[in-house]
Amino acid sequence: MSRLDSFIRRLEAQRRVLDWAAASIAGRPGLVLELGLGNGRTYDHLREILPEREIYVFERNVSPNPRSMPPTGRLVEGDMAATLPDFAARHGRQAALIHVDVTTGVPERDRTLFAWLPDHVAALAAPEALVLSGWAIDHPTLAAVDLPDGVPTGRYFAYRRQG
Repeated sequence: MSRLDSFIRRLEAQRRVLDWAAASIAGRPGLVLELGLGNGRTYDHLREILPEREIYVFERNVSPNPRSMPPTGRLVEGDMAATLPDFAARHGRQAALIHVDVTTGVPERDRTLFAWLPDHVAALAAPEALVLSGWAIDHPTLAAVDLPDGVPTGRYFAYRRQG
């Protein structure tokens, strides 16, 4: 499969998973956290499908499409290893949905580079919160859940925060 076809499949899976997650948290209180802004496409989709939610975005190098810039106060700029603990100290475990959208595109590299991230995600996730990621996250409080139909195995990962 070409890299272009792989990219298209990834985006289709991502949209399907985000839409499923939005429906899954309907009626439950909590923040939505987008870890990684990039161009802003995913954030833009989240704010469209979850217009009533407070969505906070974390990014070190902010450079989205101008139409995808989070509003003042909802963008947390800086190294997530520092900004996530600060945010957790202020907000606690209030996230109903966390989308981990930071990746190098190489799973082995991601596991090493982002080894610190699962503890921070768990510290922000409310009980029964959904955590979505493009790479497998290993943490004792995160239990894998089945993805919606049509998402190929290994393309995306979903977890529910236990306890």
